[in-house]
Amino acid sequence: MLVEFIVQNGEEAARAQELGADRLELVSAISEGGLTPSHGALKEVLQSVSIPVQVMIRPHSDHFHYSSADKAIMLEDIDHVVSLGGKGIVIGGLTEDDTIDERLLEEVVTRFSTIDITFHRAFDAVRSQREAYLTLTKYYPHIKRILTSGGEANCSAGLSQLRELLALSKQENGPQIMPGSGLSPDNIAAIHDSVNASQYHFGSSIRKQRSFQQSFNEAAVQALTDFKATH
Repeated sequence: MLVEFIVQNGEEAARAQELGADRLELVSAISEGGLTPSHGALKEVLQSVSIPVQVMIRPHSDHFHYSSADKAIMLEDIDHVVSLGGKGIVIGGLTEDDTIDERLLEEVVTRFSTIDITFHRAFDAVRSQREAYLTLTKYYPHIKRILTSGGEANCSAGLSQLRELLALSKQENGPQIMPGSGLSPDNIAAIHDSVNASQYHFGSSIRKQRSFQQSFNEAAVQALTDFKATH
């Protein structure tokens, strides 16, 4: 079982690696759901850790419908990630009718053919997750995983849909499903027993006071690490 932690800077990234994170998601503006990090933060994190770093590429938090100007910024930001040695990004986009924005993905995979892509929780805003998953399989293995709560506010509420998505993933041999949102050391056992995913995404639940303004809650991370060691 693999665990991914959200981080905001180099200090957090280095500590997350020390505490046993397998992969990091680097973001800025986590209060807005996570936006593209700054040059300084990106450079610092990439120099601070040896584990994989998935860099958020999201120019604003208004919605997931991106204009041509937005997309130009996103492509420039990916180019910047690559120029600093980054190998992974987190990205997503939808059309006006809430289907996958394939034009955006085509541009990304054509221009950055070796980049490791996580499709983010724009997936939870699509009109049909089954339809969206089948669309994303066309971009596998460029898109290696999809971060989702099963279309609900959190993974506990989305358990049934997460199970269906994981079954679809195995059936289609496409991007892996990575449950995220509302996961904690307290509920991971029950959720894992239900969905049996191979990787999970953790955010505020492993912080002191469950706040991104605080450092990691080492007892919570240890509980998670202990669980991971046996699964």
